[in-house]
Amino acid sequence: MARFSRRPLELRRRAVRMVAEVRDDYPNETAALQAVADKLGIGSRETPRNWLKQHEIDAGTRPGTTTKESGARLQDRPFHLLRPQEAPGNSLRPFRAR
Repeated sequence: MARFSRRPLELRRRAVRMVAEVRDDYPNETAALQAVADKLGIGSRETPRNWLKQHEIDAGTRPGTTTKESGARLQDRPFHLLRPQEAPGNSLRPFRAR
């Protein structure tokens, strides 16, 4: 079960590929990430940096929890623990029009 993301999966994959392609054209990785973020219209260079880190984890070149392991861990937890505001009895009664 993948986590919801505002950005499409294809955009994330494209950004990771672009960073890998242009990394040697810039003095450091931060400059390459900023250039890719600017070209794709992503507000911050931290967004593609996070996508790149997760890609490296999923590829096995960096330690950490893979996307697959993270999804499996979320599926094992009861739903009401993930979203306590949606648990039965936690309605929005005080905010309803009377």
